[in-house]
Amino acid sequence: MSAFRWDDRVVLVTGSSSGIGAETVRRFADAGARLVVNSVRSTEAGEELAASLPDAVYLQADVSRPEEARRLVEGTVAAYGRLDCLVNNAGTSRKVPHADLDGVRREDWDAVWDLNVLGTWEMSRAAAEPLRATGAGSILNVSSLAGVVVGGSSIPYAVSKAAVNHLTLLLARALAPAIRVNAVAPGLTDTPWTESWQEERAKAASRSPRRRIGTASEVADAVFSLASLTHVTGEVITIDGGTHL
Repeated sequence: MSAFRWDDRVVLVTGSSSGIGAETVRRFADAGARLVVNSVRSTEAGEELAASLPDAVYLQADVSRPEEARRLVEGTVAAYGRLDCLVNNAGTSRKVPHADLDGVRREDWDAVWDLNVLGTWEMSRAAAEPLRATGAGSILNVSSLAGVVVGGSSIPYAVSKAAVNHLTLLLARALAPAIRVNAVAPGLTDTPWTESWQEERAKAASRSPRRRIGTASEVADAVFSLASLTHVTGEVITIDGGTHL
């Protein structure tokens, strides 16, 4: 791990009441960071997670809405006086076989695009000023292997994650030098969201050189490491056990 210290630094993780987001919160907390836990619906789980950590607060917000994204960032700064790292983890999907074009509705595109892409954009834009004020701000986007290779739970989901990957590169250039922007692109990961996806999990494990799918804690370790590497920006790192090979 990097020697970069997170003591007293403030990290906001969207969509962090469970799964990868919750493990990311715990990983930063272990390193001494002060945390903001967020969700749009799972308020009880978010509040319980925040209460279990040494220094954390829970703030409810729908990050796909510009006014709520701004409110979430303002609430973070009000609680802690600064923001050092934003982890854009909030996301959603619609599970539709890629060949079933008629199975995808316009509202599926809207829901996935609004949260995965516009939510990442709105949060990054809202957080830019306080991140820039630290002189060493960092944005980490949680993307997906589906945005790198042909795959994923649906075409709208895969397209949205490809957009997040390119948005990462664009923001890395636009926000330099004060803010670094990177992304992790996990393959299918063991989370509450994918718990019932037995067929998909088995197929993903069989395709991986590691012969298993990843864990939420492994993705969280990657997020933490990439956020801590102070001379890395504009990178999209696959966390997939070599499945992209």
